[in-house]
Amino acid sequence: MRYIAAYLLAQITNESPTDKDVKKIITAVGGECDDAQLKNLFTQLEGKDIKELIAEGTKKMASCGGGGGGGGAAPAAAKEEAPAAAAAAPAEESEDGDMGFGLFD
Repeated sequence: MRYIAAYLLAQITNESPTDKDVKKIITAVGGECDDAQLKNLFTQLEGKDIKELIAEGTKKMASCGGGGGGGGAAPAAAKEEAPAAAAAAPAEESEDGDMGFGLFD
């Protein structure tokens, strides 16, 4: 994924980025670049328009459908249960303080 992302970034300033352009971007952010994977990317992209590939991929993703509509809301508690919950003894307040270690230790 980093190779195609770097390729797309390089294409912003250069219509036909080279493997050196992509490698420069990856190494600039501290990443390692595998020459074999980079060569594979350029082999697969050879003679193809990246904008057309993205458009085709978008159509394929659209046919997959979206995520689920999410779950429904939880049913409301019965009114009879509400006074029982209110009558329950308040819980002891817990300390959010020191748990034996500090956040920045």
